[in-house]
Amino acid sequence: MAERGRPRGFDREQVLLRAMEVFWEHGYEGASLTELTTAMGINAPSLYSAFGCKEALFREAVELYNKTEGISVYGALTASTAREAIAGLLRDAAAAYTGPGRPTGCMVVLAATTYTSKTVAVRDFLTEQRQGSTAELRARLDKGVADGELAPHTDTVALASYFSTVIYGMSLQARDGATREELLVVADAAMAGWDALVSGRPRIPEDGTTASVHEWQSTSG
Repeated sequence: MAERGRPRGFDREQVLLRAMEVFWEHGYEGASLTELTTAMGINAPSLYSAFGCKEALFREAVELYNKTEGISVYGALTASTAREAIAGLLRDAAAAYTGPGRPTGCMVVLAATTYTSKTVAVRDFLTEQRQGSTAELRARLDKGVADGELAPHTDTVALASYFSTVIYGMSLQARDGATREELLVVADAAMAGWDALVSGRPRIPEDGTTASVHEWQSTSG
C-alpha cells in the first residue's frame, strides 16, 4: 500500500546528523528544541513526526555517533595484539576528540554529565553505552589472555576500567581545550605502564585471594 500524506521533504539521515552535532556540542539538557530544529532545518511538528520526541531523537543520534565517530576510535580493538589495540585506541581517541570542524570530546561521555529527575532515563542510557565500551575493552584483553599474550592471571576487569577512565578523562580534557598533541602525551603516558600492569605473577595474599593488577608491580620481575 502506498504511503499516504505529504512526503517529509527532507533527508532524514542528514537532519539526524545535524541533531547529533547539536547534542554532541551542548549535551542532552543543553540542546533546546529551537537549537535542534534550527540546525536540522525543520520545524517542531516535522521533528516529532519523524523522530517521536526529543529523547527518541537523542537515542538515534547516539546510535549514529557510535556508527560513525565511535567506530573510528573503538575500531582499533581489532589490532593483532592487545597492546597494539589499546595503544591504537588511545591514540585514535586523541585524534577523534580534537578533530577540526566538529565538537570536541566524546558525545557518549559528555552528553549527560548533568541530569534532572526527568532525564534519568537518558543518564542510564548513556551509562549503558559506556559500560558496553568498557566491556569491549575487557573482551579484547581477555582475548590477549587466551592467546597467551597476557599473563593468565591478568586482571582484565581492572585494566579495562583503567583504560576506559583514561579515555573518558581525555574526552573531558579535549572539551576543555587540550590539543591532539597534548592528548597523545596522555596516551603515551598511560601505555608506559603497560608491561608493569600485564606481566609477572600475582601475589597470593594470606587469605588466599588473588592480588589485583595494582599489586603486580611489586611482585613481578
